[in-house]
Amino acid sequence: MLTVHHLNESRSTRVLWLLHELDMPYDLVEHERNSETRLAPESLKKVHPLGKAPVLVDDSLVLCESGAIMEYLLDKTEDSSLRPDAGTPEYYQYQEWLHFAEGSLALPVIASLMMKMEQRTGDKPMDGYIAKEVNVDFSYIDATLAKQSYFAGNDFTAADIMMTVMLEIADNVGLLTAHGNIKAYLEKVQARAAYQAARSHG
Repeated sequence: MLTVHHLNESRSTRVLWLLHELDMPYDLVEHERNSETRLAPESLKKVHPLGKAPVLVDDSLVLCESGAIMEYLLDKTEDSSLRPDAGTPEYYQYQEWLHFAEGSLALPVIASLMMKMEQRTGDKPMDGYIAKEVNVDFSYIDATLAKQSYFAGNDFTAADIMMTVMLEIADNVGLLTAHGNIKAYLEKVQARAAYQAARSHG
């Protein structure tokens, strides 16, 4: 049986969402952030040295990093609908966006979140860089969603799961106000039953 170690209010929701999309059974171990520091609890370090979520345990395998876990789960299932066939143009779009979520997009989004949380007086050295990255990334994302329904083409894939959770953080920080295609996309994917089931765990 697969075991998922999930942290509330975190990106580990992605793994739960994928498991619900695939209708794969799993055991869930929930970890709670410290209410004052908002940091992950020490209990996660007993599962993986990094002390971060998500962590997937499957027999002797202990795996972290959302993208790696999602690829592992897709390799274990006979349901190929959430990953395009290897070698097709859609497959390489899928790979681009699967990695874009935690590669290009994560830094400016998380930095913007942190900037909102701190008391700030005047511009900081990284402000201009972050603003540039936000503009470039979200212009690219919005233009992509203007011409196709999902990130890997016109079919929903695991790349959409990876991207959606980061886009939700961006939306909460106010980075999507000028990007109607992204807002419409979020409404669409958030209506999926598997998304709703995953979000019920916080």
